[in-house]
Amino acid sequence: MVVGRGSFVEAFPLFGLDLDDYESLFTEKLDLLLLLRKKTHVNWSGRHRPALTGQGVYPRPIQEPLPVWLGVGGTPESFARAGMLGLPLMVAIIGGEPHRFRPLVDLYRQAGAKAGHDPQELKVGVHALGYVAQTDDEAAADFFPGYARAFTEIGRERGWPPVTRAQFEALRGPTGALIVGDPDSAARKVLSYSKSLGGISRLSFQMSVAGLPHQKMLRSIELIGSRVAPLVRSDQSVGSV
Repeated sequence: MVVGRGSFVEAFPLFGLDLDDYESLFTEKLDLLLLLRKKTHVNWSGRHRPALTGQGVYPRPIQEPLPVWLGVGGTPESFARAGMLGLPLMVAIIGGEPHRFRPLVDLYRQAGAKAGHDPQELKVGVHALGYVAQTDDEAAADFFPGYARAFTEIGRERGWPPVTRAQFEALRGPTGALIVGDPDSAARKVLSYSKSLGGISRLSFQMSVAGLPHQKMLRSIELIGSRVAPLVRSDQSVGSV
């Protein structure tokens, strides 16, 4: 389970909660979640929901404890919080250059060590935009139209200029955030992410942003599993793709 601040922005208005209380809402909900994964019967009270007075929470997870990763963007406080809680970190990197996140990842590890957590438990994962095809040119040709359409639309809401092919190609380059290419170049990019961030244990691809046909998505998943993942694991720098 990945718990991130963005998911609360999307969900809370449905229930009439005030986003001016964003920070306290997120902190309270996260604290309650971590308590619920420890105990079946919980006594708890907070500001933003009715108290729990010993109610049982079912079904219980098979995993012990239920894996919870804290999803973060670029807020230092979020990285430090994950470290203090000893939670695995999932960093969303959808643009720019991954190495720029290294100071924040270091902050996470430092906060975790200061709080007394085992460094081996302070895992770092990455959520990135990616797509794998048989060749680099095919991957770029498949991915760019939908990617440009989606981020140009988002840009209208946030004051960004339209996406250009030159920007896209820069992000596909060796230091850019996009993992879009053939299996060999995708594996190199994953390993570059790991090196830039001081070692990662997981990386997830988000392909849906490009609105790709179902068969192309299936083929990409096949290539990630059959060719990219073995190349990455043979380097022993990351745990899983």
